[in-house]
Amino acid sequence: MTTDSLMQERVFAFLTNPATHAPVDRIDTHAASVFLEGDRALKIKHAIRFPYLDYSTLAKRKAACEEEMKVNRKFAPQIYRRVVPIRQAADGSLSIDGDGIPVEYAIEMTRFDERQTIDHLAESGDPDRNLVSAIADAIAASHAVAPLAPADAWIKSIPTFFEDNTRALRNAACFAASDVDDLGEASRIAFSRICGLLEQRGKKGYVRRCHGDLHLANIVLIEHKPVLFDAIEFDPTIASVDLLYDLAFPLMDFLRYDRQAAANGLFNRYLETNCSDHLDALATLPLFMSLRAAIRAKVLLAGLDYTRNKTAVLRSAREYFELARRLIHPPAPTLIAVGGLSGTGKSVLARALAPHIAPQPGAVMLRTDVLRKQQFKVRETDKLPESAYRPEVTGIIYDTIVQRAGRILSQGHSVVVDAMFARASERTGIGDAARRLGVRFVGFFLETDLATRQIRVARRKADASDATPEIAKLQESYDVGAIDWIAIDASGTPEQTLKACQLRIIG
Repeated sequence: MTTDSLMQERVFAFLTNPATHAPVDRIDTHAASVFLEGDRALKIKHAIRFPYLDYSTLAKRKAACEEEMKVNRKFAPQIYRRVVPIRQAADGSLSIDGDGIPVEYAIEMTRFDERQTIDHLAESGDPDRNLVSAIADAIAASHAVAPLAPADAWIKSIPTFFEDNTRALRNAACFAASDVDDLGEASRIAFSRICGLLEQRGKKGYVRRCHGDLHLANIVLIEHKPVLFDAIEFDPTIASVDLLYDLAFPLMDFLRYDRQAAANGLFNRYLETNCSDHLDALATLPLFMSLRAAIRAKVLLAGLDYTRNKTAVLRSAREYFELARRLIHPPAPTLIAVGGLSGTGKSVLARALAPHIAPQPGAVMLRTDVLRKQQFKVRETDKLPESAYRPEVTGIIYDTIVQRAGRILSQGHSVVVDAMFARASERTGIGDAARRLGVRFVGFFLETDLATRQIRVARRKADASDATPEIAKLQESYDVGAIDWIAIDASGTPEQTLKACQLRIIG
């Protein structure tokens, strides 16, 4: 054991000594230990050195603490207070920022409720839809102000991640060597397919100094708002990544907790505000999510010596590894169209279907009501004038939906389109988009009686649709023509409608 490690053992014993401190909870990771006491948290970096970080000397740990403060105060100023020295007096006694020479440095933080990190919430149940939207908005806001970074260094480093993962996962002896090698080879093949796309995105400014370690344990609810914390400070290259690679971490982590709806909700909410930036780069996500999962497995295994519950850590590492293997082999995409008059439940159905349409994290949702509001540059809940629904405007909206669906499908991702599709030409147009790309197409047309439709429309709150009970009645006179899609009785509960559609998709 090194001199630094021996001194750290003394410091850790001091910080947990009941004679000098109130009850202290200690949390250990492979890279740091956090000591929770009252309303304060002290984080001390371990005296270690890995290929990707070096905290082996006191000077390096101090510099790393200062850099962590600099990086993370941008994300969570309400959490990060200061870097504080642990000092040793002439008599050998230790103190926090007292007299004597510094023998260790800690990051002093405001303690939050550890039960409110998103990993804990995801483990206990399905996160609320509004919470998922708030997380997506927080990530999008951080990306909007993230400084531009050179792309070459990051892109060139990606193959080294595959090599490091393969080496570490094989050495851990937890997985079949053939499975580890297969993951590495599939990752290299996927990278060769998207390398040119990554270079283009780098030139367009989509590589930025991001959070870099955005798994769900590094997002916490404070005063009912998600706060990002514990961003990477030890290597700017690791945190200087494509924006979609930063997003891929929480997407993957929700999938690891079997929260498909949350992953899909996060995915779609993020795309709603950044649609034009990323629709042509969705082909990167299978590799990005798989790589995030593999790295997470590797990091968990690296921290086995610092955990008190090795069984749980090993189980999590295996789950991340198996997820990485599944994600790197995405199935072919599907285009699903959901049509019907106002109040038949199209949007509710589309939102319920999307998380379960492979490949993960589920289908991109396209809704004409939302697109129309975007077209007129108003908020989703703002009411548009009648002129915004002229036939020529509606034609543009449907043409745009078809064009966007094609872009997404060509990237290997599925799409669920939510629109009335009251005209045969509209139904033909969306079906042709799938046929041109050789993609499976499923069209549903929802049907129910006028009274039910009017009740549902009247109950809507804060919705993108401008339909009213009066408009729903007017639609009864529409001549929708011959419908060759699957007719679905949507007069029952949303769950019944969903089940009926899922059976048709499987069949």
